[in-house]
Amino acid sequence: AALLWGAILLGCSCGPGPPRVGAAPLLTATYVLDDADGLGRQFDGIGAVSGGGATSRLLVNYQEPYRSQILDYLFKPNFGASLHILKVEIGGDGQSTDGTEPSHMHYENDENYFRGYEWWLMKEAKKRNPNIKLIGLPWTFPRWIGKGENWPYDYPDVTAYYIVSWILGAKQYHDLDIDYIGIWNERAFNSKYIKLLRYTLDKRGLEQVRIIASDRLWEPISFVLLIDSELHGVVDVIGAHYPGTKTVQNAILTEKKLWSSEDYSTFNDEVGAGCWARILNQNYVNGNMTSTIAWNLVASYYEDLPFGRCGLMTAQEPWSGHYKVEAPIWITAHTTQFTQPGWSYLQVDGHLEGGGSFVALTDGLGNLTIIIETMTHNHSQCIRPPLPNFSVTPQRATFYLKGSFFMVETLQVWHSRLGFESGNSSLFQRLHPVKVWRGRFSLDLDVDEVYTLTTLKTGHKCIYPQPPPPHPFPSNYKDDFNIRNPPFSEAPNFADQTGVFEYFINASDPGDHVFTLRQVVVQRPITWVSDADQTISIIGNFQWVNLTVTCDIYIEKQRDGGVFIAGRVDNGGIYVRRTKGVFFWVYADGTYRVTRDLAGQEILMKGLSGVRDNAWHTLTLNIQGNSASGLLNGYPLWENVTVSKPSHGWAALGTRSFEFAQFDNFHVE
Repeated sequence: AALLWGAILLGCSCGPGPPRVGAAPLLTATYVLDDADGLGRQFDGIGAVSGGGATSRLLVNYQEPYRSQILDYLFKPNFGASLHILKVEIGGDGQSTDGTEPSHMHYENDENYFRGYEWWLMKEAKKRNPNIKLIGLPWTFPRWIGKGENWPYDYPDVTAYYIVSWILGAKQYHDLDIDYIGIWNERAFNSKYIKLLRYTLDKRGLEQVRIIASDRLWEPISFVLLIDSELHGVVDVIGAHYPGTKTVQNAILTEKKLWSSEDYSTFNDEVGAGCWARILNQNYVNGNMTSTIAWNLVASYYEDLPFGRCGLMTAQEPWSGHYKVEAPIWITAHTTQFTQPGWSYLQVDGHLEGGGSFVALTDGLGNLTIIIETMTHNHSQCIRPPLPNFSVTPQRATFYLKGSFFMVETLQVWHSRLGFESGNSSLFQRLHPVKVWRGRFSLDLDVDEVYTLTTLKTGHKCIYPQPPPPHPFPSNYKDDFNIRNPPFSEAPNFADQTGVFEYFINASDPGDHVFTLRQVVVQRPITWVSDADQTISIIGNFQWVNLTVTCDIYIEKQRDGGVFIAGRVDNGGIYVRRTKGVFFWVYADGTYRVTRDLAGQEILMKGLSGVRDNAWHTLTLNIQGNSASGLLNGYPLWENVTVSKPSHGWAALGTRSFEFAQFDNFHVE
């Protein structure tokens, strides 16, 4: 009978099917899952980052039903990625990878808790999953925080006040409870500031908000926690970025929760899915990390900005409605749909004999979830750090369930195979349940697979009808900014790369320009990267060659103020300082320039324009082939300027410095 049952059992085992002709015998190994001697670390959840920066910029402009569908794939429990954690940027007006995100306090006497889109995104996530955990982390800060210096720690009381204001505003204006707060993304931490932040949180009744430090490397934060008992008492989680699934001894000695608080950051094709599958398991197996958070949530920024399509899914065409549910969404589901924060890992080694890994988690109430991955080296390389060589071979794994799991009779099975050779991936498919006989079952594992075996029957792979097909940005696009109560502070499709451009009501205008777009950052922020010295917002199609840009402009800064419109703009994000294109500038002193660069150093033409500050003027830039010309108020101002490089790029507008200026009736064709 036992032999017969063994044959039936193997018949039920999920795997690649019958043995390959002439293949070597499968490597076999056994693994024991037992909770009798206690459990491992508590699981804190899987999440993703919106921000760092402006990664969700285009998402908000999607029309319904597509916008809600995208949000369901990300956040709805037992639907798609079913994320446990949403981490957002606390906007600081500075460039933070793919754009700037606006601060809730541009200036010291300014507070506005409706800027940007992270408030909206957190509410949409909570609407779908009331239990989702929320994290806030700053990348940049407004300049007034440092009282003119490019440093947020000289006045730690001011910085703590600013951050706590954001947490209080989330609750007061959006009924959002922030669960965790970070210090300064991938930059130095300051012990005095962290202690003061804890004190300020407690004083304002925010004892429940936990502190993560330092969102950089394991050291020096781990060492400092071991020698500074006061700091040890206020930091709840050590968060490291891109740890390569490894931790350090000091981090373990702190006895703190260890998280990979930013990871992945990889192009979201099958290799990206392989990277994500591997680190979701191995961050715990190798590094004791109980949470892994992907940068980024959804690739909703122009793809030609840095790190294009490094999101769990892609939604970068609000004008067409097209989006794509990429493989990493379904890899996420293998863990998130069958676990919850508060579950515990089992104490197991987790390495498979033939390569790959497994983790096992329980809710302590009899439920068990096992996640297995067999990702090969070349099919699971993340963007960073470099991945040492290893090998994975087909194998047979036999699991023995002991302790409270001995009575488990059946496990539900979910399976993904990343199809690198065939080009055909099978993602998150429900297979026949596995029968467990006297606490034992076997699985045949091929390479580049993910299995979830679970007592839970709640998993679902939900699919909406296909969204509309992809389509380039409209070749004829207008925005007059005439909207009295805009749902968001920024105009659709404009992607700010230095500075912040917001809808503005120009109360003093007699009528033609009441509703405008205004650049509002008037001091260089405390930066995270090298923001430009000029402000700039890009829009359109990176492949545009021949184009005409027209815009009404209003210089507010007297004497040395200035604005531009541009075409063939070739750069943004962290590389914004080196941006080239064709820039048509007018200045408050009555001059104009045509330059090949945002910095304004490579001058192609200059002269007098008669433009003055505090008056409206219309600029037109026309680029055809190797020639460009410019009009002022409909009359030619300059023409036949030779432009060879760059050969293509976005349209843009912006200002000469961090200064107030307004734009209206934008048109690109």
